[in-house]
Amino acid sequence: MKVAVILSGCGLMDGSEIHEATCTLLNLDKQGIAYQCFAPNQEQAKVVNHFTHQIMEDEKRNVLVEAARIARGNIKDLRDFNTIDFDAVIFPGGSGAIVNLSDFGAKGASCKINNDVARIITDCYESKMPIGAICIAPVLLACVLGKYGVVLTVGADCNAAKAIEQAGAKHKTCAADDVVVDKKNMVVTTPAYMLAKSIKEVDAGVAKLVKELAKLGSE
Repeated sequence: MKVAVILSGCGLMDGSEIHEATCTLLNLDKQGIAYQCFAPNQEQAKVVNHFTHQIMEDEKRNVLVEAARIARGNIKDLRDFNTIDFDAVIFPGGSGAIVNLSDFGAKGASCKINNDVARIITDCYESKMPIGAICIAPVLLACVLGKYGVVLTVGADCNAAKAIEQAGAKHKTCAADDVVVDKKNMVVTTPAYMLAKSIKEVDAGVAKLVKELAKLGSE
C-alpha cells in the first residue's frame, strides 16, 4: 500500500500542523505503509510568527518549500499527483488547509478549493480510494463531496461543523482520540487538535485513522 500525504505548509497557524503531520507519517511507517508527501507550489496566503502569533505583513513564503521541512525534502509538487500511483490519501490539519488549500477560513461553506486539491479529492472518490482528513481538513472533503452526503467530523459542534452541514455533508461528534468512518464513501476523519489537549491524544486518533484507511483499502 502507498499513501499520498497532502501538506499545506509548516506550522499550525499558516500551514500544516506539525504534530498531526508527523503523527501521520510515523503511523504510516509503523504499519509498514509507504508514503509520498505533496504540497502546492504557491505562495502562502499569510505568514504567521508562531512565537508572537502575529501576522508578518512583509514576509512571503512558498507552501511547497515550507512543507518540505516536515517531509525532510522528500516532497513533490501537488500538480504531479496521479491517482493511479496511490492507494489512499491523507490531509493533515492546520490553518494551511483553510488558507492555502482553500479559502474556507474566510468564506466557510461557499469557499473555493485549490484546483489540484479538488481534482485529487474528486478523482480519489470516483476511484473508490480511501481518503483521510485530520483536524480542520475534513472541511475540504465537505466542500467537494458534500453532495454525496459524506459523513465527517471536526470533533464537536462548532462553526466548522455547521459549515460542513451547510455544504451538504453530515457532521458527527467525535472524541479527539477517535475516528469517524464513512465506509460507504470511503472516508475516515479524526478531530486531533480541534479537541485534543496533548500530542498523545492526536497520535491515538491518527493511529486509528491510518488503521481504518488501510482496512478500507484492503476490502
